[in-house]
Amino acid sequence: MTQYVIPALEQVSVPVVGTTARFPVQRIYCVGRNYVDHAQEMGFTGREPPFFFIKPANTVVVANAGETATVPYPTLTKDFQHEIELVACIGTGGKNIKAADAKKHIYGYAVGLDMTRRDLQGEQKKLGRPWCIGKSFDYASPIGPITPADQAGDIENAELFIQVDGKDRQRSTVTKLIWNIGEIIEHISVAWELQPGDLIYTGTPAGVAAVSVGDTMHGHVDGLTDIHVKVV
Repeated sequence: MTQYVIPALEQVSVPVVGTTARFPVQRIYCVGRNYVDHAQEMGFTGREPPFFFIKPANTVVVANAGETATVPYPTLTKDFQHEIELVACIGTGGKNIKAADAKKHIYGYAVGLDMTRRDLQGEQKKLGRPWCIGKSFDYASPIGPITPADQAGDIENAELFIQVDGKDRQRSTVTKLIWNIGEIIEHISVAWELQPGDLIYTGTPAGVAAVSVGDTMHGHVDGLTDIHVKVV
């Protein structure tokens, strides 16, 4: 048994629908500006080459079925925003995966939130610096239970939405992704070797907006388990 000089962190994991076994999280890849309407609201237009940023696994907050998870309002920001996303969960890793072969590498799907300190992200953009402080902070990656791919239905045509205290904020369909799930996996696997346990947050539609302490977010993707997350 391996001995460590400091206590080793527990493996981050996510529940899987229909089993007591859990999905161990390796890395979190996020696709930037992958819906045209969101790219436009961020000041960009049309289809651009895909780009990615990475979050550590310990930013995950599990939103169990039938429960309301909590995320603390983060420090340093006055503009804490939600981004609803379909998450693809990698079961079989690989390099240089072709889009046509990508499905065989996906274990399942989940509803996720890419929480963002938008003001801090904006400051870093202006300075040409990395976005880490705006994206990769504690509790930044809420996610619901993972539904195995063969139980997720027609995920490529699924509707997704987020409501805050019962009012619509974002609503779209997966068909409106600029780069579809297979293309995303193809691009990522050229730059990195995908590993079992990697999560891919596939992008968010227009309507990103701020949340405050006390707000409850309800995230939905057709065929998957909804999530409820409250800001505390």
